[in-house]
Amino acid sequence: NAQLTNGKNLLLTPGVYNLTEPIHVMHPNTVVLGLGLATLRPTRGTPGMSTEEADGIEIAGLLFDAGAGNSPVLLDVGPDKDKARHEKNPITLHDVFFRVGGGGIGRATVNLRINSNDVIVDHTWIWRADHEEGVGWNSNTSDNGLIVNGNEVTIYGLFVEHHEKFQVLWNGDGGRTYFYQSEIPYDPPDQASYSSGPGVNGWASYKVADSVARHEAWGLGIYSVFIQPHVNLSRAIEVPKKPGIRFHHMITVALGDHGEISNVINDKGGPTSIRPRVTPKVAEFP
Repeated sequence: NAQLTNGKNLLLTPGVYNLTEPIHVMHPNTVVLGLGLATLRPTRGTPGMSTEEADGIEIAGLLFDAGAGNSPVLLDVGPDKDKARHEKNPITLHDVFFRVGGGGIGRATVNLRINSNDVIVDHTWIWRADHEEGVGWNSNTSDNGLIVNGNEVTIYGLFVEHHEKFQVLWNGDGGRTYFYQSEIPYDPPDQASYSSGPGVNGWASYKVADSVARHEAWGLGIYSVFIQPHVNLSRAIEVPKKPGIRFHHMITVALGDHGEISNVINDKGGPTSIRPRVTPKVAEFP
């Protein structure tokens, strides 16, 4: 952090870095580059990394691995109150991955939170573990994979899986996603533990907040593998009905032997089925 304060870039060679405090990136055009999937693991329940509201920051080639103490967020891009524009020199994330559990008990409320405007993300996999060590509904806890608060954020290749509430929650305006793959959590113990509101089964995988006026996404696939019987998801994608909200080419699939996804997007698409196999598709919404 002292060297980043002095304007240096950061190169992380292969290995696991146990962090007692967050790495803080503050200067414009700073490069943070990991080699060999360098892994950042908070050890005291802090964020793994945060950035200031600065043009041109580049973060690439890293794995954020949640520690046993709950982190409120693993990577925080921009402070939550500054709304400067960065369209001429955006902050970018390339090949940045997240893991909550799997190699040991890990906990993180949110994995990636994007507060800055105009951020570009090029390939991210945000994963709450569904197997290996320290895995369980009350063990490797994580509410959300991705929360986007900034405006005009664009993501290419978004993979988000197994978190216990919305996999993706998009609060910013003008967002765009090009390809989305998601498995909802395997392990809700019952329907009562997995409900976003009265009369709603589960938490939509991809949620666009009601306050958003413009959002567009292409190529989305959402899959279920429920372990317990009688657990369902009302809808894979949940969005407000506004002229500026447009989705293209969506599919839902039930891969396990239990439960269903009842609709693809809002009330459109109909339910998945195991016997016979039904994989609903919606080409365009609205």
